[in-house]
Amino acid sequence: MQEKYVIGIDFGTDSVRALIVNAATGESAGTAVFEYPRWKEGKYCDPAISQFRQHPLDYLEGLEYSVVKALTAAPENVKENIKAIAIDTTGSTPIAVNREGKALALLPGFEENPNAMFILWKDHTANAESEEINSLAHSWPVDYTKYVGGIYSSEWFWSKILRTLRVDEQVRENAYSWVEHCDWISAELTGVTDPLLLKRSRCAAGHKALWHQEFDGLPSNDFFKELDPLLDGLRDRLFTETETSDKPLGTISKSWAEKLGIPEDVVIGVGAFDAHMGAVGALIEPYVLCKVIGTSTCDMLVAPSEEAGHLLIKGICGQVDGSVVPGMLGMEAGQSAFGDIYAWFAKLITGPVEALLGEAASKELSEKLIPYLAEQAALLPVTEKDIVAIDWHNGRRTPDAKHTLKGAILGLNLASNSAKIFKSLVEATAFGSKSIVERFRNEGIQIHEVIAIGGVAKKSPFVMQTLADILDMPIKVAVSEQACALGAAMFASVASGIYASLPEAQQAMSSGFDAVYHPRPDIAAVYKLLYQKYLQSGNFVENEFLRKQSHLG
Repeated sequence: MQEKYVIGIDFGTDSVRALIVNAATGESAGTAVFEYPRWKEGKYCDPAISQFRQHPLDYLEGLEYSVVKALTAAPENVKENIKAIAIDTTGSTPIAVNREGKALALLPGFEENPNAMFILWKDHTANAESEEINSLAHSWPVDYTKYVGGIYSSEWFWSKILRTLRVDEQVRENAYSWVEHCDWISAELTGVTDPLLLKRSRCAAGHKALWHQEFDGLPSNDFFKELDPLLDGLRDRLFTETETSDKPLGTISKSWAEKLGIPEDVVIGVGAFDAHMGAVGALIEPYVLCKVIGTSTCDMLVAPSEEAGHLLIKGICGQVDGSVVPGMLGMEAGQSAFGDIYAWFAKLITGPVEALLGEAASKELSEKLIPYLAEQAALLPVTEKDIVAIDWHNGRRTPDAKHTLKGAILGLNLASNSAKIFKSLVEATAFGSKSIVERFRNEGIQIHEVIAIGGVAKKSPFVMQTLADILDMPIKVAVSEQACALGAAMFASVASGIYASLPEAQQAMSSGFDAVYHPRPDIAAVYKLLYQKYLQSGNFVENEFLRKQSHLG
C-alpha cells in the first residue's frame, strides 16, 4: 500500500516549524525550523508600550524555508505522496488586508508600518479599546461577551482593529477587511485570498472575534457603529459562517506547489490556533486539562456539548462548539506570561554581565543560568514563610482578563537570594495555573487529569514538579516535542479524507506520553497555604496598591 504523508505547520511566537508525518503511523519523516529574522532583530516592536508586531514576510519566508528543508531531509518517496497540509498559529494575530486579501504590509508604502503588520497575540496596545467593548457589551440588549467569559481582552481581534483604525489614517483608508493569521496563511497556500470568500476558522472566530451561532455570526453592525463609527460597515466585509479544522479550505495553488515541490492536488485544511491543535496532538479527552506551556500558557478543555453547553463560564477565553475537537465544546484559558517570567528574571542577571564583560560571557551565562537556578531552587524547603510572587508581569489573561495589572514579589528580606526569588516566580506561575483550575471547577466544569506540552513541559522537571504539587494532581507530559505541528498534521489527515474522523487520526498518529509528575502530599499541603497568600497578595496588588497608585497619580 502506498504510504501517505501530511504536513503540520506550527507558527509560533519566535519561529515556524514544519513537520512531515506518516499518516499511518504518526512517525516523523522530516522536520525543520525557521526563526523569524525581523522579529529576532526586534523590529516593529516596542515592549515599553506592549507593542508586538510581526511582518508577513517572516511568515511567508518561514513557510517556504521550513517545508522545503523538511522535505529535503525526508526519504525520496515522500514528496510525491504528500496529501495535505494544515496550519496552526498564535492568536489573536490579525492583519489588515485590501480588497484582494493582500496584507497591507506587502504593499508599497506600508512595508515598514507596524500598524500594517500582524498584531501579535501579546500586543496590549488596545487596553482602552477592550474596556470600551466590555462597557458597551454589558449594557447592550445582547451581551456579546457572554461566550468569552464575560470579559473581552485587549489581546483579541476587535480591540486591535479598533485601536489601529483610530491611530493610523493610512491603514484606515486602505484596509478593506481583516484576517487572522491562521486564516491568512492558509488562504495564501490556496491562492484564494478574497476576504469575502475564504473560509474562516471556527476556533479563531469563536474565541477571539465574538462569533457565535446565536448572533447569526458576528455582533450586529449597530453594536459596532455605537462602539465607534469607524467600525460601521466592517461586519459586512468580514464573515458570517465559520468552519471547524477537520474541513478542507481548498487545494494548494500551482505556484505554491512549485515552490514547495509537492503535488498540485495537496489539500489545505482550515487553520486554527496553536494551543487548540496542540491539545489534539496531545490526545485531549473530555474533562482533561491540556496545558500548552511556553512563553505563556494556553489551557484547553473539551466537554460534550450536551453536558456543558448550557453553562456560561465566567472569566475564561471563550467556549466554542468545535473549536478544539469537532462535536465538542472547546474551552480556553491561559496565562499571559509563564516562561517569559523566567526569561525576564534571567535578563536581570545577564544584562549587566553583557554590558560589563561582553556578549560572549553573557551568552555562556544565559545557557547555564535557568538550569542552575532550577537546580538550586529544587533544594530549598517549601515553608509557609516563603516569598510570594504574583505572575502578572504581562497582565492577567485568565481568570478575568485584565492586562493593566502588574507583577509583584512580596516578602523579600536581606536573605532573599536569586534561587529563592526564582523559586517564588516558578510558584507564582503555578499558582496562576491553579487559579484557572479553580475557576473551571467553581463554574461547574470538572477536571479529572492534566496533560502538558510545550518547551517548558519538556525541559524543566523542577517547574513541572512544582506545578504538580500546587495543582495537587498528576501531570502527564506528551512525548512529542512538536505536539502543535502533530495536531495540525492530524487535522490535515482528516481534511484530506485519509481518516473519517479526528479520533481515528489521533488513535493512529499519537506518540503518547513519556513522563508523569505526581504531587508530593507533604509539599502539596504547604502549597495550599501559600496559595491563599498568593490570592490575598493578588487582591492587594489589584485593588489596594493600584487604587492608591491611581489616586496619587
